Amino acid sequence: MSEDGARDDGRQQRQELGSFLRRQRERLDRTAYGLPPAGRGRAVGLRREEVSYLSGVSVTWYTWLEQGRDINPSRQVLDAVATTLRLTDAEHDYVLSLVGLAPRPATRADAVDIAPAQVQRFLDALDEHPAYALAPDWGIAGWNKAYERLYPGVATTAGENRNLLWLVFTDPSVRSLLDDWDDTSRRFLAEFRAEAGPRLSDPRYRDLISRLRAASVDFDTRWNEHGVGGFVSRERVFRHPELGRLVFEHHQLRPSDHLDLQLVVYVADAETRRRFARTKD
Repeated sequence: MSEDGARDDGRQQRQELGSFLRRQRERLDRTAYGLPPAGRGRAVGLRREEVSYLSGVSVTWYTWLEQGRDINPSRQVLDAVATTLRLTDAEHDYVLSLVGLAPRPATRADAVDIAPAQVQRFLDALDEHPAYALAPDWGIAGWNKAYERLYPGVATTAGENRNLLWLVFTDPSVRSLLDDWDDTSRRFLAEFRAEAGPRLSDPRYRDLISRLRAASVDFDTRWNEHGVGGFVSRERVFRHPELGRLVFEHHQLRPSDHLDLQLVVYVADAETRRRFARTKD
């Protein structure tokens, strides 16, 4: 991109930031801030100076933001303005992106014990393809009948232990089910660590890791190796005690309205699909 093109892009982003902040400011309910009505009894819309005061930012600096001036606002300033304007998480990250700042890091893992109804319906609709939903701490929050046929233990495991990492490292039936347990367990732990990094101070994570280190020598050893990796779609082979060798492609999805959940789907090959069809209720 040419230097002129880069300047044009920067100008457009600054203008978008200014327009966005102005629109958010103008829609706010003044009574929610304990402010009296503005001119002509208007109950909606904060003044620039009011936003700057509530954010701890100078009026001049905030005015320049709305005007799209060529300035470099800090994350601290934008975070303060976002809080004052009561932006949603998505709106807050959008503001940061317009000035080239990364989204805010995740801090805590929300407890997701049961997948939302619409997510569960999606899992059920996958029919012969085993699928499950993982919470941020890798607790299994939902699954379909095909996954239960692949791994019946998911339905009988106590809720506090229905966690993918816990099952992979502590359940002998899972170890025997996985054709490549050594490789898969390492991959899973590397993916989990990559996702968990910003949340390691969360009590949910600390407790899970502490329990796993005490329960599994393999986990403790591999946790100390500090492996980090991202998800890669790949072939997965299972050794089912009744159905024999099963082959799937392993995929991951994230619902756009529930980004804290990851959906894992095993797409069966033709032979595996036929075997599964014979075991349906």
